[in-house]
Amino acid sequence: MATPPRTNQPRRPAAAPRATAPKSTARPAQKSSSAQTRPGGLATRFKLEKAFRAESPNFYLLAGVTLFTVILGLIMVLSASAVDSFLQSGGFFVGFLTQAAAAIIALPLMLGISRLPLVFFRKWANIALFVTIGLQLLVFTPLGVESGGNRNWLDIGVQFQPSEMIKLTIAVWLGVNLPAIVDRVGPYSFRIFGGIFPVYIAMFVVLLGQDLGTVIILFAIVLGCLAFSGVAARMIAVPLVLGAIGVMFMALISPNRMARIMSFLNENCTDYTNACWQPLHGKWALANGGIFGVGLGQSKAKWSWLPAADNDYIFAIIGEELGLIGCMVVIALFVILAVAFVRIIRMANDPMVRIVTGGIMIWIVGQAFVNIGVVVGVLPVLGVPLPLLSSGGSALIMTLLAIGVVLSFTKEEKPVKRQQGRPQVRQRNRPAARAQGQSR
Repeated sequence: MATPPRTNQPRRPAAAPRATAPKSTARPAQKSSSAQTRPGGLATRFKLEKAFRAESPNFYLLAGVTLFTVILGLIMVLSASAVDSFLQSGGFFVGFLTQAAAAIIALPLMLGISRLPLVFFRKWANIALFVTIGLQLLVFTPLGVESGGNRNWLDIGVQFQPSEMIKLTIAVWLGVNLPAIVDRVGPYSFRIFGGIFPVYIAMFVVLLGQDLGTVIILFAIVLGCLAFSGVAARMIAVPLVLGAIGVMFMALISPNRMARIMSFLNENCTDYTNACWQPLHGKWALANGGIFGVGLGQSKAKWSWLPAADNDYIFAIIGEELGLIGCMVVIALFVILAVAFVRIIRMANDPMVRIVTGGIMIWIVGQAFVNIGVVVGVLPVLGVPLPLLSSGGSALIMTLLAIGVVLSFTKEEKPVKRQQGRPQVRQRNRPAARAQGQSR
């Protein structure tokens, strides 16, 4: 008798191992790899690489240009400060070592700040501004130090300038608060100018120390933040006119400032030994360098002929030792910095990022070209250093911290993925074409 056919399908024992085999083999592999990398230094290296991986090439552009400029600044400070360091301290490397120590402190801090989220700046912006204002008020106590007619330093075992901190805190405070100030209900001009009243206090306490050059830079930062916040043009034109009137008034009440302005306006300066000494020797140093320069370390102006050779007039030493080519390299570095800042501003979606980056760009790049303008003789002597290049520990540290703040904004940028247009169009059109054929 024939056996009836089976109605149930036979089980497939070989199919189950095929489906489960990759899973069973993959899990031990993952465990073994994690067990190998967990205790050793290799896993730590991977974590560090992941922590400092930027989503945007703007991070590498800004950080790379900054690092190159700092290294160039250390080389030029070593050359420009050697003579004065020997005369004042008995060692050729005192000024250089001080600047190098500031760079060693500031560069890791810059990278650390670059990992902070935006919420950190929103949380601490108000406190930071009032803390720096309090530090600036301490310069009028016995802890304050006066130099060159300006009372703008604190001496607590280490001398530093609180006004350099105010530059950064003003930019961050305006970036955090300006968007809310602009959106308030009320008269437009009153809510803008009245809402930034703490900034006026910060500028006023710096002005009490007679440091007009720093106040001008602070004023430029405020204008830059207002411009990038999207306010009306009159909100920038009105304070610009009032600021120009205030600068003229401060110049008129100061004989020293009037002497500088008159020496700048007078082509044939007669006060050679006083007001005209520094600007004339700065121009002579640039002229002595020519196109290729006299060679690194071979400057003659730094031998007590040019005051502030390693600070306000370091660009003159660069021009003398490295020539026109060295000056063009310095100018190109700040142009690239400006390009990096603008790229970050254009890719930003948060108004805080645009405002803070714009204010810091006006601070660093604007101050650089003011310093260069003073050295080449297109501006009167203002006493502002060249950012990232001039000697000055507090200025270098705060400038690098400001760049670290901008670097932290690059984490918010999302890389643009290229869309493969043709394959997607073909895949989308094939079902539509089939449907049309079937309907026909």
